[in-house]
Amino acid sequence: MKHSLKLMIALAFAGSALNARAAADLLQVYRDAAAFDAQYAAARAQRDAGLEKLPQGRAGLLPTLGLSASTTWNDVEATARATGTTRGVEYNNNGWNVSLSQPLFRWQNWVGYKQAELAAAAAELQFTLAGQDLMLRATQAYFDVLLAQETLATAQAQKTAIAEQLESAKRNFEVGTATITDTHEAQARYDLADAQVIAAENDLAVKRQTLRTLTGKEPETLKGLKPAVQIGRPQPDDIAKWVESAEGGNLSVQLAQTNFEVAAREIEKQRAGHFPTLDLVASHGKSGTGYSSTTGSGSDTRSNTIGLQLAVPLFAGGATASKEREAVALNEKARADLDNARRSATLGARQAYLGVSAGLAQVRALEAGVASSQLAVESNKLGYEVGVRINIDVLNAQSQLFDTRQKLAKARLDTLVAQLRLKAAAGTLTVDDLAAINALLE
Repeated sequence: MKHSLKLMIALAFAGSALNARAAADLLQVYRDAAAFDAQYAAARAQRDAGLEKLPQGRAGLLPTLGLSASTTWNDVEATARATGTTRGVEYNNNGWNVSLSQPLFRWQNWVGYKQAELAAAAAELQFTLAGQDLMLRATQAYFDVLLAQETLATAQAQKTAIAEQLESAKRNFEVGTATITDTHEAQARYDLADAQVIAAENDLAVKRQTLRTLTGKEPETLKGLKPAVQIGRPQPDDIAKWVESAEGGNLSVQLAQTNFEVAAREIEKQRAGHFPTLDLVASHGKSGTGYSSTTGSGSDTRSNTIGLQLAVPLFAGGATASKEREAVALNEKARADLDNARRSATLGARQAYLGVSAGLAQVRALEAGVASSQLAVESNKLGYEVGVRINIDVLNAQSQLFDTRQKLAKARLDTLVAQLRLKAAAGTLTVDDLAAINALLE
């Protein structure tokens, strides 16, 4: 009986290993999420739309070419006032014209092109940021299922252990070595354990549905962490270096920096509304008329023109100056957003680093706690058999053991997620980091 509890726990936690060959891993879940997740698909479409800003901005520097054509039917009657004679003429006018305009000096167009380059870069950054977010969401959903499975296995193992203790209390009561109180206490714990199993089953169903919403699939089993897995410390193991990396490398900071540069260009663009513009214009066309009052007959005309067109804005009702002031205010907003992004990134890096450090310390403490709790269960069970411990002592020791095991599983998973969040804060999170965690699964 001394080793029966250890055997039950081993069997409960080994259930998922029986189907390991068919189990999905973290990388597979991430790939499924990248192909199915609607939020990531929206980010991809947003990136594609943002990249179109570049050819749109370039178009302001390139020539424009247009073709126009017309045909008009004329029915004219002319009456002489002196004689009252009426004369009617019917004829057709038609023609076509090709025009070319090439900007030579339009400073706002050049600034707009530079803005378009920045907007395209911002679109790429936004999509990369969405990719990092997807990695974190996929990992969190995967680990939530693992933790729910561990919670259910713990609840089932605890229920089995309490059932065994309940039977022992009943036998001891029948032979007169224990009171009915022991039986009632064990029965109450068993009923509570039964309720905990039901709650754990429901939570697991919810977590699996969340994963299915992310990936479009619901694998029957997921690979879990290897027993006694060793989690390394972050490299470099220096919080100051991580904070420094986050201040410049965080993708949200880079995005805010790009938006600030766009806003600065907008001031220059609106200020260019006061500047003159110079264009090269050229045209080639042909027109024909069925009647000319000068010649009394039809005529055809061909024309070619080329020249420079200068436009000097003088007054636009104050709109240009107002837009410039608006751009200055928006530039100040972008500067404040950049400062906020830097502060948030450094705070996130500090929190994630401390989360990893605290998580590793918690894992070590809980590993020791599991070992000591296991010894406490065995000691209390032996003491109960020889009469120096009561049933409630055994039940409390069992509860402490299972609770510590569950906390250990959660601490390990939370620490791994904190490591990913730390790299995301520094802007260095990649699929290789997921692969490194994937190697810890079995």
